[in-house]
Amino acid sequence: MIDAKTAIERLKQGNRRFVEGRSDRKSVSPEALADAQSPFAIVLGCSDSRVPAELVFDQGLGDLFVIRVAGNIVEPTQIGSVEFAAEQFGTRLVVVLGHTRCGAVAATLEQLAKSERLRSPNLRSIVNWIKPSVEPLMAESGLEREVLEGRAVRANIDASVRRLRKGSDILSRLTHEDGLVIVGAEYDLETGVVHFFDHAPGSSTGPALHPE
Repeated sequence: MIDAKTAIERLKQGNRRFVEGRSDRKSVSPEALADAQSPFAIVLGCSDSRVPAELVFDQGLGDLFVIRVAGNIVEPTQIGSVEFAAEQFGTRLVVVLGHTRCGAVAATLEQLAKSERLRSPNLRSIVNWIKPSVEPLMAESGLEREVLEGRAVRANIDASVRRLRKGSDILSRLTHEDGLVIVGAEYDLETGVVHFFDHAPGSSTGPALHPE
């Protein structure tokens, strides 16, 4: 079993390779993994086509257990998927991977700016999960759109981290007894760099603004 600290460092090294254009992914035969898998990290990321976790972290077949959903939101099905991987494979790192200029977050801001009757019912399920973390920001006066979206993305990442930490007895137990670590990170669409954030357990509910 790879501990969380080692797993984070492996992801950081992989992201550096990705940014520098020097992939080190090893070729693995599908047959070699047919009977078992042992991913060293769980990544709950956005469905955005520009942020495939295996590529941005330069990892190969069987290295990551990836869950993707628009806006990297955390619903019961996502929690269950993380619980499954953490228990079944002994994976000790969970990364909530958001990204700059997130379309789901932008859509939430746009929907909240409309009257209730003009909001799309098809987006409501996503908006309802993102809304609590970004609505307070909309109440702040004088925020430019770009600044608002940037802060909203990080607030949404932080909220998803907290939901995973507090919304599951299984993950809570693994965190306190078996070294499971749940962190947030943000992928920069322009640079390709992934910034990991300091989501210390018991921290304030605001967005994490201190990338490593």
